[in-house]
Amino acid sequence: MKTATTPEGPLQLRWSAVTDRGHFRTNNEDSFLALTFDARNVHYLGKTGEGSLGEMDYVFAVSDGMGGAKAGEFASRIAVEKITKLLPKGFKNRAAGLEAGFDDLLQEVFLETHKALSYLGANYEECSGMGSTLSLCWFTPSWMYFGHIGDSRIYYLPVESGLKQISHDGTHVGWLLRNGKINEREARSHPGRNSLQKALGAGHQFVDPQTGAVSCQKGDLFLLCSDGLTDGLWDKNLLELLRKPPQELSALLPANRLTSESLTRSGRDNTTALVVEIL
Repeated sequence: MKTATTPEGPLQLRWSAVTDRGHFRTNNEDSFLALTFDARNVHYLGKTGEGSLGEMDYVFAVSDGMGGAKAGEFASRIAVEKITKLLPKGFKNRAAGLEAGFDDLLQEVFLETHKALSYLGANYEECSGMGSTLSLCWFTPSWMYFGHIGDSRIYYLPVESGLKQISHDGTHVGWLLRNGKINEREARSHPGRNSLQKALGAGHQFVDPQTGAVSCQKGDLFLLCSDGLTDGLWDKNLLELLRKPPQELSALLPANRLTSESLTRSGRDNTTALVVEIL
């Protein structure tokens, strides 16, 4: 199995995650998950920790539920079920020297989660309209594979360059921003900024997740977050808080830093941040 290594050995991961209901919502429909697995076993991880990419793969995800008090919780449970069933196949393939199939596996995770959420929404009154965003990062020894749908986000901060949003917001406003029709300030104040065109469940007939891959190296950072976090923070704020935080926040873990500052500035929505550092 090909393994990305440093002179000290395989690359290491360090992660931190925080979710908060915000100042005005009565419940929290955001959720995050963290898993590690090999070809045989899956282990659930806590909100903080460190691990090696030498022996196990890691998956981190954020989902933002809608259409029911338990939507985010249901979505994350269903996603975990599909992830634990499907992604270990990728570990087996790589161990056998086969690098193909990652996109197909991610597509299947999203499709199966969509089917399960759609079934619940159609058959249980309390789940009517239930749906979720899902942003997922799968770390292997050499690559981070990602899948995404909705308006939660995945950011990539390479060690030697600036912050990049690698996920596409599943909104018309997101399309306008990506294509240079509006700027970040205009996107944040646009009346249609929260109108989702893509999501899992929520009455959508088809699911078309964005998938891709990023090569990892020591010093890289990845941020997965719900739209509540970026309601309070601009991209320049995210970069500052991740790389050069003010002294009063520097002792906090990265995810705590981000959520604390976002809640101070906004807090109108559920707020979730999950930061993965490559060591």
